[in-house]
Amino acid sequence: MDAPIFNVMHETLMLRTSGKGMQLITANIAHWLKETGALSGTLTLFCQHTSASLTIQENFDPTVQQDLLAFLEDVAPENRYYEHSLEGPDDMPAHIKTMLTSVNLTIPVQNGAMTLGQWQGIYLLEHRAHAHHRQLHLCFTGLCKD
Repeated sequence: MDAPIFNVMHETLMLRTSGKGMQLITANIAHWLKETGALSGTLTLFCQHTSASLTIQENFDPTVQQDLLAFLEDVAPENRYYEHSLEGPDDMPAHIKTMLTSVNLTIPVQNGAMTLGQWQGIYLLEHRAHAHHRQLHLCFTGLCKD
């Protein structure tokens, strides 16, 4: 067997959202990671938008996602006054929600798999009311199959 090599690999994933909500994307990421031949290292995900974000959350009970989305609506409602309103009533609240969550995640990789906990899933959060195409930049840094 060939010795593993150190490598840095990049990919941009295009994902279509269906409007406000949380989209489980763990399988998309795991598929790309497997294709790279990754063995051990660090995976970085970066959402290239200011009105969508990333999070790691429970992936078993869908009421968790419902409660999280309701909380974000309470924190940044559409029905209050915002100076920035050119792009519609959902735009400024979407920026606030992105600021409160995250546009990047770092996940250790061991034995070719992300070291997520049993009930953890990676989610793309769409904070805008309508469907969008979202870009996620992936970067794996570490040991790979030769």
